[in-house]
Amino acid sequence: MGNRIFLSDPTACTAEVVAGARLLAVADRVGPDRAWRRAAMDNLMRVVVAMFAWCMPLLLLAIAIGLAVKAMPLISTTPLMDLLTSSEWRPLKGEFGFLAFIVGTVEVTLIAVLLAVPFGVLSGIYLSEHSNTATKRLAVPVLDMLGAIPSVIFGIWGVVLIVPLVRNGIAPFFGVASTGYTVLTGGLVLSVMVFPLITQVVHEVVRTVPNGLRDAGLALGATNWETTRKVVVRKALPGIWAACILGFSRAFGETIAVLMVVGNVVQIPWNPLQAGYPIPALIANNYGEMMSIPMYDSALMFAALLLLAIVLAFNLYARRVLKRMEIRAN
Repeated sequence: MGNRIFLSDPTACTAEVVAGARLLAVADRVGPDRAWRRAAMDNLMRVVVAMFAWCMPLLLLAIAIGLAVKAMPLISTTPLMDLLTSSEWRPLKGEFGFLAFIVGTVEVTLIAVLLAVPFGVLSGIYLSEHSNTATKRLAVPVLDMLGAIPSVIFGIWGVVLIVPLVRNGIAPFFGVASTGYTVLTGGLVLSVMVFPLITQVVHEVVRTVPNGLRDAGLALGATNWETTRKVVVRKALPGIWAACILGFSRAFGETIAVLMVVGNVVQIPWNPLQAGYPIPALIANNYGEMMSIPMYDSALMFAALLLLAIVLAFNLYARRVLKRMEIRAN
């Protein structure tokens, strides 16, 4: 009888047994030849999918190797600590100190993240837990549109609105004379760019929390806010942390909008109302013009490698923290 199955009492059989009998009947009709071809196709597709999965880490490795090779002339002639701790930037004299660019990048990013993360997280929680349907219908499409606006538009908006605000309002309030093109201006513009991303991700993450947890909190006598804070947010905390990581990564590598409002002065900004020069702006401003100067070109490649290393280091650390949070949550 081979693989055939006879059912003496079909009405007493479960659906699983009937389904298994049908599969065995199909296998009988397929034959060994066709079964072998299907197995070979499955193996081929498994290999193809694995190759695509490995493409991303290999691409990242290729980018890092390419930047390192191009930056090698500078690294081989100047000690690494001198490059990282010196703020002297005189390319025509062979002096390449990246400290001012590192400090400018970190300050702009920290200002943006400190402003965007609290508002973004709270807005995402509010949209998911406490807003009415009309608010969601209005807010969610607006967030989508804000996330799709090109960065140069945010830069123009910063020049038109934020620069005069800092020059005529914020700086005089603190007794400082400023042109308005400052690290604070770059952080403000960048925070507006990062805010929609964080809000959208937090909104979607909080929505995935099962309603049973909310009902259990309310059944125990907790208020809506207490249920949100002690139940929903704790369950969604790994996803909220992931949203903050995405926001930081977006802020750290942003170029055009920051370049237009930050001042682009090679100096260490000791306060946010001074001009700065982030690493992405350095690369964007000088790369096309300075390719004919080998050491200058190598310095810009080192700046790109440095930016990549900082972002990777932060993301690896953040992923490690996120993993621990997921283990605690489970």
